Amino acid sequence: MTTADAITFVEENLNVVIQLGLNVVYAVLILVISYWVSGRVKAFLSRVGDDNSEIDDTLFTFLGSLAQYLILALAIIFVLNRFGIQTTSLVALLGAAGLAIGLALQGTLSNIAAGVMLVAFRPFKLKQFVELAGYSGTVKQITLFTTEISTLDNVQITIPNGQVWDSAIKNYSAYDTRMVDLTIGVGYSADLKLAENVMTEIVETDSRSHTTPAPFIKVTNLGESAVDFKVRVWCAASDYWNLKCDLTRAIKDRFDEEGIEIPFPTRTLIQAST
Repeated sequence: MTTADAITFVEENLNVVIQLGLNVVYAVLILVISYWVSGRVKAFLSRVGDDNSEIDDTLFTFLGSLAQYLILALAIIFVLNRFGIQTTSLVALLGAAGLAIGLALQGTLSNIAAGVMLVAFRPFKLKQFVELAGYSGTVKQITLFTTEISTLDNVQITIPNGQVWDSAIKNYSAYDTRMVDLTIGVGYSADLKLAENVMTEIVETDSRSHTTPAPFIKVTNLGESAVDFKVRVWCAASDYWNLKCDLTRAIKDRFDEEGIEIPFPTRTLIQAST
């Protein structure tokens, strides 16, 4: 090899090394900047949800994560193009791999799809009391894969989103008002008018009871051992449990004072003579 050939070889390889070094520097800068930008976009969308209390922040958290991953994916594709890698064939390969992985992870993907539906349609929100897939509790977290609730005795339950979406969802916090529904039985010998007046007085004197709709207190059933009254009272959702318990106690105490019997189930046995 002559001196001229050696110089030419060094120059060509030096240019390759310089170009490769520049590409590495550009790639690092692109990834660092995209990582910073994606983090800022995610934080901004999450902050929008936090600043607007009337809007469920779960949606903005999901959108922030989606935007972050999308920016990072675009940055990786740009870096690969910078190194001369044909991303078209790579995307096709990833698509085929994704199909194979999707078939193997049908359950996981169904949870993701259900998570998207829960975030999009929002049948419940954070801090609401709900019943999901047979479990009752306060919603603590909603992710793409699972929904976390905390029961009344402070037990954490994590439910796959697929089970949540495929079952009936009861949202006890969706409306501002709820109806207390009580069934009160009195003896057949009791004064029904007096019993009705006592219960009406108890309901109407409780400030938590709503007058619109008006309370409903009527005889609805003649049972085996009792005459059943149906007591229906509307109240604020936050007062539901306390009002229900207090009305039950107050009715029992007043019935005792008025001599109104709340009968036990009885059964008459007739023994045939031999």
